[in-house]
Amino acid sequence: MIEKIVRTILVLMGMVLFYQLTAIGLGIEYTSRFISAEPDSILFYVISAIGAVVGGIIIFIISPLLIKWGKNTTDWIECRLQKTPITDIIYGLLGLIMGLIIANLLVRAFLSIPWIGSYLPLLANVVLGYLGMSIAIKKKDEFSSMIPTLPKVFSKDKTSENTIVEAKPKILDTSVIIDGRIADICKSGFIEGSLIIPSFVLEELRHIADSSDLLKRNRGRRGLDILNKIQKELNVKVEIYEGDFEDVAEVDSKLVRLAQKLNGKVITNDFNLNKVAELQGVPVLNINELANAVKPVVLPGEEMLVQVIKDGKESGQGVAYLDDGTMIVVDGGKKHIGETVGVMVTSVLQTAAGRMIFAKPKTDNHAI
Repeated sequence: MIEKIVRTILVLMGMVLFYQLTAIGLGIEYTSRFISAEPDSILFYVISAIGAVVGGIIIFIISPLLIKWGKNTTDWIECRLQKTPITDIIYGLLGLIMGLIIANLLVRAFLSIPWIGSYLPLLANVVLGYLGMSIAIKKKDEFSSMIPTLPKVFSKDKTSENTIVEAKPKILDTSVIIDGRIADICKSGFIEGSLIIPSFVLEELRHIADSSDLLKRNRGRRGLDILNKIQKELNVKVEIYEGDFEDVAEVDSKLVRLAQKLNGKVITNDFNLNKVAELQGVPVLNINELANAVKPVVLPGEEMLVQVIKDGKESGQGVAYLDDGTMIVVDGGKKHIGETVGVMVTSVLQTAAGRMIFAKPKTDNHAI
């Protein structure tokens, strides 16, 4: 809807511009020799109207490219501004104002010069405005020391920078919402800052919840229940991002673009999204990596009590599990299936799927 309104405005502006250009062209002396159109004649207005229509058609055709270019430019400027410290923005604005004031004071003496006087103000404003902004940013520390009345926020105080750090927004992926562990992590207070839930992620959850497949439908409804729990029961700031990236089809790519735009972090347990985001310089918080990190450390030689529940792949092996789901392969534990036995850890293997512990029964232990 907004794109249609912008396109209509561009077409109207193009028609007005081409109408004026046509009228100016008809008023030129050499043109009037070929087209006998006086400024007040009907032919003058007819030709000007035709020029306006032609201009409107041209702008209508190229308006999608103009709108796309405007969106990309706006996103780039917004991304740069979010990464720029507020002190640099304020000093740059003050320097720009001073440069423009100096430029307008200087060019007054040259306005009467033919040819140069008409173009000099534009050139002086661009050059001096840029110089004022650049010098103010580079010399901000010296300006702060020269003017003691400036607030301390404008000075480069390392202690304040270290103590006042705004938490980056956390953008939730569809997989991590369905997983559900994010609610427990938020409840524990380990997540700082606001949680961002993009509208395209909500739309994907709705599609999953409305799926004809029973498993997918249950997963989608579980994800929506988790979001309701986070919003209503937990003391976490939740924001719905209504924007979208229509030029991108995949949800994972949209999440990466959104993280770059908001200077935030993506929370996920999707291995592929994790790698793509890292390649594009977007910080990722992986729930699976967190789960592996908080598992208790087990060293070779430690003893523990486990319940062997099934046989392993190799002959004579038994398999047990810790409370956190870590698998323990017990050498010679097949004969103890269904029993709780004492085992001694022989080695620990860390794989991409998780941690695996190898153990053997204690020789001096009896089944419990």
